[in-house]
Amino acid sequence: VQLQAFGGGSVQAGGSLRLSCAASGRTFSMYAMGWFRQAPRKEREFVAAVRWGGGSTYYADSVKGRFTISRDNAKNTVYLQMNSLKPEDTALYYCAASNVALPTTPLGYDYWGQGTLVTVSS
Repeated sequence: VQLQAFGGGSVQAGGSLRLSCAASGRTFSMYAMGWFRQAPRKEREFVAAVRWGGGSTYYADSVKGRFTISRDNAKNTVYLQMNSLKPEDTALYYCAASNVALPTTPLGYDYWGQGTLVTVSS
């Protein structure tokens, strides 16, 4: 499975961005897809995840009510709509795919895309 993330950019606090992650290859083996982020000098942290077959979604407490994860199976794409962005949301955002579970830790994911940078200014 290959993942390609895009949609990052620079916005002011309170603004919105939508990230996309396109999957290719053996996508039928995917069980879930997630988004993580990593700010400078910080560990990679979980943001949101969605079951590829539909239904379950999970969010980090820090983004609940502001971010929405969704997927389009026909396009093999997962999205992360980010609203009410804050400076502390500034990070490199990564999408990832899991074959077996809906994990909230990086170790639970089998495939990773390259990061896309989100910068939120105050």
